[in-house]
Order: sequence, then C-alpha cells, then structure tokens
Amino acid sequence: MYDEDELSLLEVETELESPLDLMEPLTNESEFPKPDPDEMLALLTDSQPQQRMLAARAFCDIEDARAIPHLINLLTDICPLVRVSAAYGIGRNPSPEAVEPLILQLNRDWNGYVRKGVVWALGNCRDRRSLAPLTDALKTDIPAVRLWAASALVQMVNISYEAVVGTMPPLISALVQDPVAAVRSNCAWAIGQLCRELPSNVIYATAIDALIQAFAEDVDLGVREDSKSALLGVGDTRGLQMIETLEQEGWF
Repeated sequence: MYDEDELSLLEVETELESPLDLMEPLTNESEFPKPDPDEMLALLTDSQPQQRMLAARAFCDIEDARAIPHLINLLTDICPLVRVSAAYGIGRNPSPEAVEPLILQLNRDWNGYVRKGVVWALGNCRDRRSLAPLTDALKTDIPAVRLWAASALVQMVNISYEAVVGTMPPLISALVQDPVAAVRSNCAWAIGQLCRELPSNVIYATAIDALIQAFAEDVDLGVREDSKSALLGVGDTRGLQMIETLEQEGWF
C-alpha cells in the first residue's frame, strides 16, 4: 500500500518509544505552568501554520474537550507538522467523534509521521471501529507505522473479548512473517499483553504457539528475547516448559 522507501523518513530503531517521546515538551512543568488552554484554543485557528502546530502540540499536555473539534479539523491541514501534532493532541484527548476522521486520514495521508501519530491516536480512542484500520495498517503500511499499529491493537483489551479475538490473527501473522525484526518484537509484546486477558481456549493456545515458535525459530535474537519475555509475563505452563527445555539444550 505504501512505498517502503518511506522508511528513510522514520527511524524504525527508535519507534518502540512513545511517539511523544520524540517531541520536546512546550514547557518544563518543574519551572513553568502548562500553556493557557484559552490561549491555545485561539491559536488552533491561527492563520500561521507554526502557531497552529504549537497550539496542537500544547494539547498533548492539556486535556480539554473544547479542543477536539479544532484538532479534528487540523487533521486535514495543509502542513504535515500541524497534522501530526493534531493527531498526537487527539491521542491525549481521545473522543468517539474523532475516530472516523482519524480513520479517513490514516487511509489518505501520504506522510508516514502523520499516519504513525494517527495510529497511536486511534489506539487511545479505544473504539471498536479502530480494529479494521489498525489491522490493515499492521499488514500494509511502512515498518514504523506497522510497529505502532501492533502497540495500538493492545487497546482492544479495553473494548471487548470479541475485539481481542479479532486482533490475534493479524498479530500472529506479523509475528511470524513481518520482514522487520522491530515489528515482530512489538507483535510478541502485544500478543503477550492480550494473552493475559484471554481464557484458556483455542485462541489463547494459538497465540502461545506463535510465541513459542518465535522464541525457538526467529532469526533475530531480540525477537526471541521479546517472545520469551511475553511467555514469562503470561506465565503459561507450556510456554515456561519450552523455555526451560530449550535453554537446557543450550539453544541460545
């Protein structure tokens, strides 16, 4: 769906951090108060892109429902820096009204940074409508966006059992098949988080099988370690036994 050359725009190695970690805070809370919400609300409709961007970024620190309609409008701003800031702002101020606009922007935005921010915001909105676009992003987008789609899908645990079940096939497929090790590692982490909330059924067993396979067979040591950590976190007896057996055989 998207050109893999876009990977040059995003450093995949750093994408396991929060999207907001790469954005310098507007203020140091230990020295300065947060921006004034009323002033920032006015700047969201400023004629200057720089002012709109700064205002949208301010709502990464401020929770104020009044900003949501303006942030939604800024998702289609001509400036990509404004769009990505708006996406992060919505992620901090999630709203059901923002879900459909976020999905539309995910499907049409050419900028990988913006799509990554949109994926993060969709996860934070914790809405069943996000499941299909997030799984599609995990399958088809550039590596940095695929990585964050895996993380965002963990939020389905806050929606319903059916939503969690819907996340497993694409996460398992990406864990086994994605060509980028960082994406596979994040899928292992996501599967481990979701397995903690599943009953012991066929979906759970299939997910544990995938983690065991990644631990035993993945060519990347980091993926194997993350799969091991996921299995240890779940505490599945079969997974723990496999870890013990392979380590006794000197697998690593």
